[in-house]
Amino acid sequence: MEQLPSSDLKTILHSKRANIYYLQHCRVLVNGGRVEYVTDAGKQSLYWNIPIANTTTVLLGTGTSVTQAAMRELARAGVLVGFCGGGGTPLFSANEIDVDIAWFSPQSEYRPTEYLQAWVKFWFDDDLRLVAAKQLQQLRLQRLSLQWQQRALREAGFAVDTAQLDALLQSSRCTIEVAQDTTALLTEEARLSKALFKLAVDTVGYGTFSRAKGGTGTDPANRFLDHGNYLAYGLGATACWVLGLPHGLAVLHGKTRRGGLVFDAADLVKDACILPHAFLSAMRGDDEQAFRRYCIEAMTRSESLDFIIDSLKAIATTTATRVKR
Repeated sequence: MEQLPSSDLKTILHSKRANIYYLQHCRVLVNGGRVEYVTDAGKQSLYWNIPIANTTTVLLGTGTSVTQAAMRELARAGVLVGFCGGGGTPLFSANEIDVDIAWFSPQSEYRPTEYLQAWVKFWFDDDLRLVAAKQLQQLRLQRLSLQWQQRALREAGFAVDTAQLDALLQSSRCTIEVAQDTTALLTEEARLSKALFKLAVDTVGYGTFSRAKGGTGTDPANRFLDHGNYLAYGLGATACWVLGLPHGLAVLHGKTRRGGLVFDAADLVKDACILPHAFLSAMRGDDEQAFRRYCIEAMTRSESLDFIIDSLKAIATTTATRVKR
């Protein structure tokens, strides 16, 4: 059987790839033409294959190293690589990189420029950037409504009060529609997030909860939220790379964060997918690995990367048409 060279692996759509890897205490290298990670078990080294053709993002946590050959193959296959801290949360930031994590994007100058051109066509207009930000937030609410009422989530123990959720989302939709600037949108985003945390706490019976920022939370739910959000940032960074959108061209978070477009993109699925599983895993007493598996399965099953890519494409094209000639 003819072996597919790594340079041809980018023909597999990122939105159809199934894997996100978080690795720690291992080495990533090329062995026999395959990208593998190596762990030590006593005197024995164990080699595990990374199917790069079916992978969007590789997060390298504490105690990891990667060879130049492995980075070459990962780049050829269009896999984004990020260095982060333990548990998938940030340990350091390097260069002019985004979301407190060192992202290394595959180098390709042959991606389509259609969506970049549409994005920059409206981006320098403050009013149109606000229009795009509102579209982003409305799409986020649509996703929340759909995902939080899924049968699979209810069967897992997250049976949210539908009437209460609908009331929260409808109130937020109205507030977003009349927002005069991005500050008002960010204020509403923070208000809704606080309400969603309370709703999730009540749904699973978690007890007292306060969202801690910057990885300072010590309770399981806070740790899982930090961990899971960085998986969503991986999807956001991948979607931006696929469409050729620079991370600095944010429509909502750009004033407060470098690489804010990754935050914007991740917001489309972060609360919809990650938040419920963070509280479910905390209640079950899951470890980080089990929680990560649930999140990746949920994002894959719901085609979250597809949704992010399609949403960014729609925002780019519809907003660009409003530019005055």
